[in-house]
Amino acid sequence: MSSKSTPRRRRRVRLPFLLILIAMFTILGLFMADLRSIHPSSQLPIKNETLEIMENGVVSANKTKTELEGGGFGNKCATVEEMGEIFSRGYVKESLRVRRIIHNHFVVNGASRVRELHPEQFCNHGFVIGKASEAGLGNELYKILTAAALSVMLNRSLIIGQTRGRYPFGDYISYSNISFTIKEVKHLWRQNRCLTKYGRHLTMRIDDFQKPSRTDVLCSNWKEWEHPMIWFQNTTDAVAAQFFLKNVHPEMREAASALFGRPENLRYRANVFGELMRILMSPSRDVEEAVNWTLRGGRDPDIALHMRMMMNRSVRAKQAVVDCLRKAVDNLPRISKPKVVLVSDTPSIIKDIALSIDQFAEVLHFDYEHFDGNISGNENKLNILNFRARDWGPAPRWVAFVDFFLASRAKHAVISGAHRRVGTTYAQLIAALAAAHTLDESASTRPSITFLSSFQSNLVSEGLRNQVGWGHVWNRYAGPLSCHGQPNQCALTPVLPPAWWDGLWQSPLPRDARRMEAYGIKLSGFGTFNDSHLINFCQSRKTPIVNLQLI
Repeated sequence: MSSKSTPRRRRRVRLPFLLILIAMFTILGLFMADLRSIHPSSQLPIKNETLEIMENGVVSANKTKTELEGGGFGNKCATVEEMGEIFSRGYVKESLRVRRIIHNHFVVNGASRVRELHPEQFCNHGFVIGKASEAGLGNELYKILTAAALSVMLNRSLIIGQTRGRYPFGDYISYSNISFTIKEVKHLWRQNRCLTKYGRHLTMRIDDFQKPSRTDVLCSNWKEWEHPMIWFQNTTDAVAAQFFLKNVHPEMREAASALFGRPENLRYRANVFGELMRILMSPSRDVEEAVNWTLRGGRDPDIALHMRMMMNRSVRAKQAVVDCLRKAVDNLPRISKPKVVLVSDTPSIIKDIALSIDQFAEVLHFDYEHFDGNISGNENKLNILNFRARDWGPAPRWVAFVDFFLASRAKHAVISGAHRRVGTTYAQLIAALAAAHTLDESASTRPSITFLSSFQSNLVSEGLRNQVGWGHVWNRYAGPLSCHGQPNQCALTPVLPPAWWDGLWQSPLPRDARRMEAYGIKLSGFGTFNDSHLINFCQSRKTPIVNLQLI
């Protein structure tokens, strides 16, 4: 009996011990795998300021930027104003550098020089085309501006697409002569005998950004593409061009960083799209006349205030933006009564705000109903698509162009407020163009435009989670690091909206994390991702190449 019982007792001792060892190794393995998913590898260097700071300790929502960088303690979230503190430095030095890059690029690749190239050189030259429809102004302008940015990155010439011989918004926007049209490129291709003498077809490679299965924005080295023309399609915001910052090829990352800076260094980023607009676009003569009519021969406005209300008359939104405006006025140079231009899709909110601020500001607003000038294509002033009236407002479409160029004349500040989503593409580009206009290379002092976002308390009661627009300026801050229950906020805002989540206090929404998976990016809660996963994704996928032969 005793000889048989001893082995059984030994087995009862070994079994729990083995189970404990298995559990320990399992937990250790899971822990190491989790660390691997958070920390970027050395193959594709990625840096995230929030993650670095959070690893040093728990971060307080009411710490200043300096204290945060030292690793304070408290709640793991921040208000919008605290998030915006990083932009207080301005962007003058970086924007002047990018202005020179853009200028030099178009000196070499502008139409006036390229059309005079030797036939063989011309036939081996490359182009990027930007095509826009006449839908929402901000989204459509970004399509052209993204093509311009890509032309700089790839050292190609720019083509602005036309429809039936007309530029997009051609009645309201004048384009500079540094770009080509497809019609002219086709003519020069035949004139230089690119096909008959050099055997080179005029082909266009199409890459659709909004369809992850049909884009190579992260996986391919676009500098090696031999297609004469490239169309980067559906680039409706500031995000698409900045995706190249994470391209798996170092050459593409470097080209993108030269323009947009490093995504983790949010305080050192240039006003890229404002500088591109400055060199490419200006108001048409008729729109310029309407702008000057509104100014009545006086000086340019000091502040532009844009309210995206979608026919809502929110009292909270109005009060929050008036308080934000007062703060902006307090920071102005000594001006007895600053000029404030009001722009909104909702006429009633303009009247409400004007009544609230007329004691301390001179109010400007383009009243199209009293304007007698001639705007091209304006045979019927009240002609507007009814199904877009709530989105665009009751005014005729051309009024948005007058408002845009009027507001972009602001000298000191641009403020964005909204019923729901603050910092839309329209407001972003107003601030960007205003910032480019005020940046004077020859001036001894170079002040920068202040871009502010106004949030009423109910809009940030759950943090920034409702800023879901992919291209809206605060979307990359809308994740769990945004504090709930915030009071009214008047926050400094970047003139170049970020496209990634590498900066301080940035974190993704779950819906954005899911969307990024289709591009080969698996985001953590802090916005970092496993770069080896992206590399494996790029190596395993087969993206169909879409070509269009023109000649």
